[in-house]
Amino acid sequence: MFSYVYILEPVSAEPRFYVGLTDDLKARLRKHNKGAVPHTAKFRPWRLKTAPAFSSRDRAVAFERYLKTSSPAGPSRKKCFDPCAAATP
Repeated sequence: MFSYVYILEPVSAEPRFYVGLTDDLKARLRKHNKGAVPHTAKFRPWRLKTAPAFSSRDRAVAFERYLKTSSPAGPSRKKCFDPCAAATP
């Protein structure tokens, strides 16, 4: 069984991202798009941007925490998920 750290982006052109953790990507995306997740209900529909798989749930939790932690590395993390930001000087 794998755990996934997923990154969602709205289908609209709004520059937003949502980072989460799940063991069932399809079911979790359905919940986000049905409005069942308060943090994402306002900006639906969402699409999956990426979802690396982890064989260890502990490692998945650590990676999710890393992505959600604000630190000086934040802007470089943003570039990892937004190719347009990476191309902008």
